[in-house]
Order: sequence, then C-alpha cells, then structure tokens
Amino acid sequence: MKKKFKCIQCGICCRNIHLIPELKDFDLGDGVCKYLNTETNLCRIYNHRPEICNVEKSFDNHYNKLYSEEEYLEMNYKGCQLLWKRKKIIK
Repeated sequence: MKKKFKCIQCGICCRNIHLIPELKDFDLGDGVCKYLNTETNLCRIYNHRPEICNVEKSFDNHYNKLYSEEEYLEMNYKGCQLLWKRKKIIK
C-alpha cells in the first residue's frame, strides 16, 4: 500500500467497537476498547493491535482485490465521518 490512512487519533473508532463483531472480546461493555487510553486516545497495544484495526494491513490482506487503494481509504474516511456525526462531533 503506497498511501497511509491519515488517522487524526480522535479515538472515535475505538469508542465504537461494539459495531465490529470481531472485536467483541475487546469491548469493556460500553463499546469502548479496553486498550484505548481515554486520556490520549491512543492504543495501548498499537504495535500488536488486531489486523482489523490496521487500515493498511486490512487492505493488503483482505480488500485489495475488491477495491482500489483510493476507494478503500475513502470508505474508511467516510466511516470516520459517520461516527463523528453519530456522536455529534461534526455537523
């Protein structure tokens, strides 16, 4: 993957893992990942995070035959925007 996903480290995805069945074991019970540092919005296991939490690795290993790199990144950015709107972070 040539481009990187430009994460702004807002933590919104890590606060909504109840929407991702593969991460149910990481959920504190309120949708927040047990590895999210809620003060810094950074992952405590970033270097060892699940593949589903790594946009580039997920693309390379699962989605590169279904989408172009641009399409996949755009879908991920749109997912962020939907979560922001849901939490009323943006209008």
